[in-house]
Amino acid sequence: MAKERLSMRKISEVLRLALEQKRSKRQIAESCKMARSTVGEYLGRAAAAGLGWPLPEGMDEGRLEQLLFPPKVVEEPRPVLDMVYIRQEMRRSDMTLQLLWEEYRGHVPDGYGYSQYCKLYRDWLGKRAISLRQEHRAGEKLFVDFAGQTIPITDPVTGEVTQGHLFVAVLGCSNYTYAEVTVAEKLEDWIGGQVNALEDIGGVPLAVVPDNPKPMVTRPCWYDPDINPTYQEMAEHYGFTVLPARKRSPKDKAKVEGGVLLAERWILAALRHRTFFSIAEANQAVKVLLKRMNAKPFKKLPGCRKEILESMERSVLKSLPERRYELAEWKKATVHIDYHVEVDGHYYSAPFNLIKEEVMVRFTRTTVELFHKSRRVAAHVRSHKRGHHTTLLEHRPPAHQQFLEWTPERIIDWAGRIGPACMEVVSQIMASRPMVEHGYRPCLGVIRLGKRYGDARLERACMKALKLNIATYSRIENMLRAGLDRVPLPAEPAPCPVGGHDNVRGAEYYQ
Repeated sequence: MAKERLSMRKISEVLRLALEQKRSKRQIAESCKMARSTVGEYLGRAAAAGLGWPLPEGMDEGRLEQLLFPPKVVEEPRPVLDMVYIRQEMRRSDMTLQLLWEEYRGHVPDGYGYSQYCKLYRDWLGKRAISLRQEHRAGEKLFVDFAGQTIPITDPVTGEVTQGHLFVAVLGCSNYTYAEVTVAEKLEDWIGGQVNALEDIGGVPLAVVPDNPKPMVTRPCWYDPDINPTYQEMAEHYGFTVLPARKRSPKDKAKVEGGVLLAERWILAALRHRTFFSIAEANQAVKVLLKRMNAKPFKKLPGCRKEILESMERSVLKSLPERRYELAEWKKATVHIDYHVEVDGHYYSAPFNLIKEEVMVRFTRTTVELFHKSRRVAAHVRSHKRGHHTTLLEHRPPAHQQFLEWTPERIIDWAGRIGPACMEVVSQIMASRPMVEHGYRPCLGVIRLGKRYGDARLERACMKALKLNIATYSRIENMLRAGLDRVPLPAEPAPCPVGGHDNVRGAEYYQ
C-alpha cells in the first residue's frame, strides 16, 4: 500500500529547517513528527529539482508539487489479454497459470509480468456475470441428483397414474448432462442412473459428488461420511471417489443444481403435454431432448457441452472397466441356531461354527455371499422360493452330516439285523409318512430301543405291535417300558359251531 503524501506546506517547512536553519534530519523528524527516511526522501527530491531556500518568488504549492513529484512517463498500452482463452485452458487438469504466462511472454516479450498477469486474470474472473465459486478441472467431478419435478406415467390397462423420477448427472468442466427417468429414488435407481451416466459419458471421473440421500449415504458427515456398502463397492469397481456434499449446502453441488434446472426447463416442460405409458417410452423422449440440449451453443463461451466433452474431458477420463457393475445389496444378519440366514424369505446356510455370529450378506440377482470379518465364508445361487432352504453339506455339523447319510434301504437293512418283525415295523412307519425322510427319526428311534432294552425284547415287542396293529415308536417304547413285551397275548377263542335251529336260516335263504 502506497504511503500517504504530506501536504506542500509541511514539505516547505522541512526544506526551511534543513536549508535555512541547518537542522539535522533527526531534529527535523522530531519537529515535524515524521520518520527520518521521509525527511531524507523529500530533501533528495528537492536537490534533484534544483530547489534551495528561500523558494523562488511566486512559486505556489501546485508548482512545488510538480517539481517534487513529476508525472511518470506513460508507457505504451500492452495488448489486451484473451481472458476467455485463459479460462478455457485453465479448465484442463494439467494446466497452470505459470505455463500460460510463459507461453504469453514467448509471444509478447515486453508483456505483463507473472504477478500482474495472474492479478488481471483473477480480477476478470471476479467481474464476470457468472459467479464462479468453484473451479472445475476436466475429468475431475461428476455431480448427481434427482430433479424435484416428476413425469406422469399412465398404466395402459388400468389408467392408474404414477410418477417417474428424473435422475440428472452433470460433468463439472464441460457441463455435459445426462438424464433418465426412473421408477423411484431407491438405491437401485441411484446406482443404475450413475452406471448409465458413466457409460453415456464414455469414461470415469476422479470423483462423484452426490447429495446425502439415505439410500447411498448412511451417515452424512463432511469429514468422514459413512457410505452405503453397495455404493462403496460400485465406486471401487469403477475407481472413483465419493465426495458427498454437505447437508443443506446446495453450493457444494451447484453444477447439478443448474443441470436439474435446465433439465426441468428443456425436458420436463417440453414433455408436459405428452402422455407416456411406460418408463422406457419416457426415456426415449428424454434421450432426444437431452441430445439437443447438449448440442445447444453456450451464450457466453464458445462451443457447447458435447464439443467440450469431446475436445477436453474425454481424453482425461479414466476408462470404463471391462465388466459392467452388477447391483449388489448388503445387509447385516446373525447366523441362526440352525446355521442359516434369511434373505427375502429364503434361507441360506453358513458354516455351523458361526452360529450366533454377525455376518455381512451380499446378494445380487443371481448370487448370495456371506462374509465374516471381511472374509467370504459361503456362496450360494440365489433362490426366490420363500420359506425354502439352500444348504451346503459342508456347513452342517458332523453329526448332522452322518444323519443325512442314512437312506431308507440302509435303515431297513439295519432293522433287519434285529429281526424280521423290527424290519416290518420300520417299513410300515416309512410307508405311512407323506415323505420318506419324515420317517427317518421314528425309525431310528425304534432301532435304538434295542440298545436300552436288548434286541430280543425289541423283536418281541415289534411282533406284538404288528399283531395288535400298533406299529409306532411311542407304542413300542411304552410296551417295553411297562414290560408288556414279556406278557403273552391271550389265546384266540375257537370258532363256535353253528347248530340246527328253527330260527337259523341257511345260506340258501340269502341267495
